[in-house]
Amino acid sequence: MATSVDSTVQGVPGTATGVQTTSTKATFPGFKHPLDPLTPDEIVAVSLAVRKYTAENTPIKAIRFITTYLLPPPKKDVLAFLGIPLSTGSKPEPAPKITRKAEVDFIDVVTGDSYNTILALQTGVWKVETLDKLPDGVQAQISVEELLMCEQIIREDETVIRLAKEVGVEAHQIFADGWALGYDERFPKKDRIQQAIVFARIGEHDNLYAHPMDFVPVVDSIAKKVIHIDWPPQFAKNSDNISSESSLNFTSVGKDVTLKKPTTAPPPLQESSPDKPERARIPPPLEPQDFLPDLIKKANPKFKVRDDIKPLHVVQPEGVSFKMDGHELEWQKWKMHIAFNHREGIVLSTVTYNDDGTLRPLFYRLSLSEMLVPYGAPEHPHPRKHAFDAGEYGMGTMANELALGCDCLGQIHYLPGSFVKHDGTAFLIKNAICIHEEDHGLLWKHTDYRVGGRSHAVRSRRLVVSMICTLANYEYIWNYYFYQDGSAELEIRLSGILQVYINPKDEPNPFGSIVAPGINAQYHQHLFSVRLDSMIDGLKNTVVETDVLQLDAPTGSIHNFAGNGFFTRETPIAKQKDGARNYDVEKDRRWIITNPDHQHPASKKNVGYAIGMKGGVCKSMAKPDSWVAKRGGFTQSDLWVVKDKEGPKGSRIWPSGKYVPGTRGEHQEEFITSWVQGEDNLVGEDLLVYMTVGTTHIPRPEDWPVMPVEMLRVSFKPFHFFTANPSMDVPGANDSHSGAAFPNGDAACCSNSN
Repeated sequence: MATSVDSTVQGVPGTATGVQTTSTKATFPGFKHPLDPLTPDEIVAVSLAVRKYTAENTPIKAIRFITTYLLPPPKKDVLAFLGIPLSTGSKPEPAPKITRKAEVDFIDVVTGDSYNTILALQTGVWKVETLDKLPDGVQAQISVEELLMCEQIIREDETVIRLAKEVGVEAHQIFADGWALGYDERFPKKDRIQQAIVFARIGEHDNLYAHPMDFVPVVDSIAKKVIHIDWPPQFAKNSDNISSESSLNFTSVGKDVTLKKPTTAPPPLQESSPDKPERARIPPPLEPQDFLPDLIKKANPKFKVRDDIKPLHVVQPEGVSFKMDGHELEWQKWKMHIAFNHREGIVLSTVTYNDDGTLRPLFYRLSLSEMLVPYGAPEHPHPRKHAFDAGEYGMGTMANELALGCDCLGQIHYLPGSFVKHDGTAFLIKNAICIHEEDHGLLWKHTDYRVGGRSHAVRSRRLVVSMICTLANYEYIWNYYFYQDGSAELEIRLSGILQVYINPKDEPNPFGSIVAPGINAQYHQHLFSVRLDSMIDGLKNTVVETDVLQLDAPTGSIHNFAGNGFFTRETPIAKQKDGARNYDVEKDRRWIITNPDHQHPASKKNVGYAIGMKGGVCKSMAKPDSWVAKRGGFTQSDLWVVKDKEGPKGSRIWPSGKYVPGTRGEHQEEFITSWVQGEDNLVGEDLLVYMTVGTTHIPRPEDWPVMPVEMLRVSFKPFHFFTANPSMDVPGANDSHSGAAFPNGDAACCSNSN
């Protein structure tokens, strides 16, 4: 249903500490920035408004809140409100009146139906404007509480308890990670279901992932019960005398391996049950594989933590060089808005650069729009393991409470993050986002050996905006860097514990690595979609594809006598149908976001920012018609260029659709693959650029029990944008606290003069 309503609940003060507030007496004082996220008290007030309306105007009896978040105002209104011109050098548009809005997804826990509603804050009270029932089978994000509920359900299920006891695991030792079911046509789309990846915790705090179980329950979170049990099949060597009529051979993967069933497809539900396992039961490995130092020492008395590391401190005796005004930050010549979002985590907006007094807009919005982790084992039910960690669960809802001196070093400023709980109250993460400065080596240096070796060295200092998220076994570390030469970067670090499955001794394993006795870490990929809403010197942008090519003329010819010639070929991405692009290593391909209305005074080229992706280009290993590709089409190209189209619910943001859980490739019109169809012009337009970066993880024993960080990077570098090196005015290096490492060592002083 779609209705226009006028149900109101008065606002409450937007303090950062009122997590469980229910008062409705005061009004909101207003916002400093139109993109400021909803405060905890605003979340509560919005929930009350939704409850009041549904109680008075609908048959809905009980609500489970899933997401509550700011519905951003139109882009041009935000820029005008902040005084940012639509084109560098022009005057800002007149400041408009901006109405603060919220968007909510919730579930009717009686019927299981999902709803979306939009509210507006008018004269200090929240008014419900629209309420829409989502189509059958369209599911809102899976909440943190539902993930925890999944574990609780299986721990209380008699069948699960019995199956665990059969392999020596007691009820209190059963633990599970709830996962979205992904793609499984055996179950109705309407059901709100998860699969439980089950483990045993042998000791009080031991590493439960070291003890994987051999079955996978399926849970209905509305009915709150286990509705099915899946049994992963068994591998065997072909020499084990397995009948070819009842087995599937994997010799094509270069291994003499057989699967003890004729197909990797899921069996009919009636043929798969707790009493009909598709293989002999396998007890979990019991050997401890701990990562906490006290537990490691308990298992191995000879273990000790390294004691030869001297303290290393980050000290800023005069304080930091950045300023904060609420969520708005200024550092060096940068200015930006930093917000927390339940789905994306960190969101950076209205990023500008002060170029010697001229305000130059760069990025309207920069964030992680989606990420997908597909696993490579083809036998059921393992193909269901392709997690959309942003769209299915929300990266922000998994954010850590950051700790000073541990997660972040130096002089730190934190920003909070909030998201709604099932009951409509707010969950507050006080230290969700960390902001600090750090040294980054030399920024530039030159020595003039002709005048006595006089040199000048400038050290690079960078601003760091970071967040850490724990998604069950995995950790993701998000570092947004800003530099003094006008460049920026997103660094993604991956750590945590591998997703594993049980592996009996001598069982072949073509799709994973044995990282410890009985533990198989399956091959998988991490694929990220980074979204940039560009405004390079304004909203009229063009993406130019640049290839580096060898000169065609042969060696010895009059045009290329030495055979060394090469040049660049620049091709604007002009039509929307050409918006899906791929990296070409032979051509050293790169992409530059330019503004055709502004040219560099010397080179006469259009000003721009170049996108660097060399550290993260990763080909999706799933076939183009696979389950993974149907749901995550963004993984099929390295770069996507589309025109932004704003509507009542904001801009295009989600490359795999707004509602991801349970999708099976429907609603393709909401996917990025449909946004690159047609003849729409992409030259001098308001553009969105999506970058697909990732890594293919072939696990090593050295990744166990906790993997050292693996890093991916996406960079944004000025290209014909500044007149010259914009960091020429950065002071030269001269750190009086530096000294010799040893008492008799030499320590030449820096000769810079500023």
